Amino acid sequence: MSKTIIKTRKKGENFKSPNNIPKILLVGYNGANNTGSEARLISIIEDVKTVLGSEVQITVPTLNEKNLRRYLNEGPGLRIAPIPSIFFYSIRKLVKEHDLILLVEGSCYMDTWTSALLWAFLWATRCAYSSRIPCIAYAVDSGKLSRFNKYLVKREASKTDLIITRTNSAKERLENIGVTAPMKVTADCAFTFKTNEHTLNNLHESGLQTGNGVVGLAVVDFHLWPVVIRPWGKKEYLYKWPYYFSRSKMRLAKSEDLASGWAEEADRIISEYDKNIALICMEEVDEPLANSILDKMKYSSKVRIFSSSQFNAKQMTHILRSLDLLMTSRYHAGILSLEELIPQIAVGHDTRLKGFYEELGLIDYLIDYTPDVWRILRSKVDELMKIPDKNYEVLKQGYHDHYLRSLENRMLLKEFLDERGWNSWLKTVK
Repeated sequence: MSKTIIKTRKKGENFKSPNNIPKILLVGYNGANNTGSEARLISIIEDVKTVLGSEVQITVPTLNEKNLRRYLNEGPGLRIAPIPSIFFYSIRKLVKEHDLILLVEGSCYMDTWTSALLWAFLWATRCAYSSRIPCIAYAVDSGKLSRFNKYLVKREASKTDLIITRTNSAKERLENIGVTAPMKVTADCAFTFKTNEHTLNNLHESGLQTGNGVVGLAVVDFHLWPVVIRPWGKKEYLYKWPYYFSRSKMRLAKSEDLASGWAEEADRIISEYDKNIALICMEEVDEPLANSILDKMKYSSKVRIFSSSQFNAKQMTHILRSLDLLMTSRYHAGILSLEELIPQIAVGHDTRLKGFYEELGLIDYLIDYTPDVWRILRSKVDELMKIPDKNYEVLKQGYHDHYLRSLENRMLLKEFLDERGWNSWLKTVK
């Protein structure tokens, strides 16, 4: 069993920057044209500056520097650090250069998407532990793990100084596999993501008619995942060498069936309720499925695709908050739409949406992706079309509770650093 080591900064001990300013490393899924990761990263940077002041030095490593620079600008206190696909040496070097490590990817302790991503976070934790540098998993989730990855998570995540999970079920899963690190439960950082009233109304500007209202479909091709490590493969399946999407004749056929199911339901909504459809790609990799859905539809003139490759997180959030109804397989579509109390239904394939809907009080509106999914979905859509404010109070209370819980992230960060002697840098946090 791992012992928690409190790495206390001694009085007079210098930080690693030449001007004695704390250096913070944010290790996550940065630069992937992913709306949720973008919203989280911006919110976490704001949290760090709220706790430690605007002079703090923040480094954001990324596999895709070009994408990250679309929404993050370097400055005196913010550095973008490109790292290669084979990341072990680069992450170790970056960790040693910093005073605090934050794991900022929401899907931190799961291998649903790829084991490589999980290993990057565990490796950063291991490097921090061996160098006696504090490490926090910051409002993260847990989920499906292979037997080998459960062993790795138990061994390496237990070396984390503090794990903050965004749901109670995420904490329970980690405890059940034997993780012994201190844990707290809050809510996702994206609940404090700030937009402004002057965000362009892209629903109108796209040419999509909105007079009768818009229903959003935030879709995910479940059959692309996990990303696997291969020395070579077909170019169209390449994510970033040496990582390839999982593709086979069977998987391709299932992707076609998924697109057909969504297309049929979207056509039905247009036909029966005279609504327009927004196909929402919360990550760039969702675009092929969205295009396939559009190609299969009868009423494609009443449909538009909105993708994170074209719109930043503020614009995508505005779109989500302009809907009459959201059907989502993306966790952060549900999160970012909640402030406007948009009625929502989830079609899930992993533990993240389930944990969120349990705590939100909407578990009856989470539909597992099974052969019966479309029948159940039709029933739930009809229900909310007829009584759109049925879950109004649940959504209102859920947003209020999760927003307040999300504010606790920065309080926990302040308390953690206060215990380790960072007193002279800590600001008043409300």
